[in-house]
Amino acid sequence: MRELNSTASGMLVMIVSSLALTANAFAADAKKEADADKKMIASAMSAAPAKVSKGATIVAMEADGKMRTLRKGANGFTCMPDNPATPGPDPMCMDKNSLEWVGAWVARKPPAAGKVGLMYMLAGGTDASNTDPYAAKPAPNNNWIKTGPHIMIVGADASFYDTYPKSANPDTSMPYVMWAGTPYQHLMAPVK
Repeated sequence: MRELNSTASGMLVMIVSSLALTANAFAADAKKEADADKKMIASAMSAAPAKVSKGATIVAMEADGKMRTLRKGANGFTCMPDNPATPGPDPMCMDKNSLEWVGAWVARKPPAAGKVGLMYMLAGGTDASNTDPYAAKPAPNNNWIKTGPHIMIVGADASFYDTYPKSANPDTSMPYVMWAGTPYQHLMAPVK
């Protein structure tokens, strides 16, 4: 009986030790995730004026393409952190209409007509193409572009965009149209 009890005690010690190690690993993973979330929230908040980003919902794109809410907001704006897979900084903050416009672009569907939206990219942006909304990376023939801090107007009628330059290689120090002639054309307006 004594031998059985010492075996059982030894197994119990091993089980408790294993559970403690597992709990420590989970705690370490949770701390890493919390630290990563804090960095993503700070990145997302850099996209808009402090009064906007402070009350915005912060979301991040997961590896599976789904959005994860990092922080719930209440002012109607949604901010996203920089995407490390893109060529440069690109955190953005958008109103409801812009969020719908981005959803249409990602889904490759036409954006809703008559829903003008405002987007902030005050940390600047680097895009794989000024002419192709679906370019995955910069290439010599796809008009790679780097912009400083700017806002974007999306979803306006085509005639609105006709009053701005639509060059494939625009002067980014002045307002211009990105992705001209596509359903996703939008005004890029520098701010400093």
